[in-house]
Amino acid sequence: MVLPTSDVAQVISPFIQRLLRPAAAICIALLAPSAPTGAAMFEPDSFTLTNGMQVVVVENHRAPVVVHMVWYKAGAADEPFGKSGVAHFLEHLMFKATDTLPSGEFSRVVARNGGRDNAFTSHDYTAYVQTLAADRLELVMKMEADRMRNLVLADDEIETERLVVLEERRSRTDNNPAAILGEHVQAALYLNHPYRNPIIGWAHEVQDLARDDIMAFYRRHYAPDNAILTVAGDVTADTVRPLAEKYYGAIPAQSVPPQVRPQEPPQNAERTVVLRDARVIQPSWSRNFLAPSYLSGASEHAYALQILSEVLGGATTSRLYRSLVVEGKLATSAGSYYSAESLGPSRFVVFTRLQPDVEIGDLVAAVEAEIGAVRDGAVTDEEVDRAKKRLRASSVYVRDSLRAGARILGAALASGRTIADVEAWPDRIGAVTADQVRAAARHVFANERSVTAVLLPAGAE
Repeated sequence: MVLPTSDVAQVISPFIQRLLRPAAAICIALLAPSAPTGAAMFEPDSFTLTNGMQVVVVENHRAPVVVHMVWYKAGAADEPFGKSGVAHFLEHLMFKATDTLPSGEFSRVVARNGGRDNAFTSHDYTAYVQTLAADRLELVMKMEADRMRNLVLADDEIETERLVVLEERRSRTDNNPAAILGEHVQAALYLNHPYRNPIIGWAHEVQDLARDDIMAFYRRHYAPDNAILTVAGDVTADTVRPLAEKYYGAIPAQSVPPQVRPQEPPQNAERTVVLRDARVIQPSWSRNFLAPSYLSGASEHAYALQILSEVLGGATTSRLYRSLVVEGKLATSAGSYYSAESLGPSRFVVFTRLQPDVEIGDLVAAVEAEIGAVRDGAVTDEEVDRAKKRLRASSVYVRDSLRAGARILGAALASGRTIADVEAWPDRIGAVTADQVRAAARHVFANERSVTAVLLPAGAE
């Protein structure tokens, strides 16, 4: 499946949720929540197999359950030109046959053993996950290692799954005006970077993907030296290591080339994308600013931008919500969103949904006034301190989750970061100053690097 929307921003409109779907889930490691300064996030154990596969183990002995995840450092942004959707298509086909398992047997075996399995694709990686009793870990490890290099694809199954993928695109995108607009905004924001293409792929290119295209992507990217194994739950590194060496360690490395992608040129023109559709009932407005990530652009602003997003639109006490919803009565919801986790350039989004009978020009003027005030230095020391406290306070709940450690660490490692980066996140967030937040606002709020998106009913001005 295409990476699902995160629960991080419950107030985001359906339009913005679809718009941000590719990045939302991976941001949990960032918006989520830190522990008090000086405390680590997960305290994992890690080792690397002789073939280059990194293994990370997070102990959580609350229940006799384990989460097993394999992450490949290959996603939609790694697809050859003109082959959009191949990474997601392959994700679907990974549940077909191998040399030893008939088609569909992987999921049936997991279910018969009381477990659940799934997979998801982002722009930067593809991940496969199973949750089941801890004493069944060896079973899923054996099967996952098997399909890492022994996938068998029959032409009839490719065609059947192509129909499934195209129907997924029709139901999630083509039948949803907000999602249609989201694709156009994505393509407008990134002029050259492959983040401009939808993860699910353009329908006409998915229709033309051949077996050779899919197998070429599989053979190029699916190898132990391009993969990360994260295991969380009622296990220890001592129990995981021999199993990992037995099953994954037996697969030879294949010297997968590093991810090299086209870069963004300078952006010098603000853009506006408007979609009118008879299915739209409540208009939406957003502005998307091209932004740095941890590893791309002016990355020194990445931590401060997370605080800025919290101050500007992270909660019902934020500047945008208070000004537009509570006091101005111009919008039914308002907020902001930012994730620093992507391997390439990210985006900072300000979003709203209009109150009935409100002129969109009045709403835009109010939003731009708030953005302008923040850009001009209106963020106070007190606001920054409150934002940091909110983020720190919620971190304990993330560590309570069985899956969180495997997912957050896996996403970070698959996106080019390290365990040390994740573990140091609380301290780095805690060290952000109000001056750094104000500098980050001046950097990111540049209209010439933005796309404004407007979703309107048919015939609306």
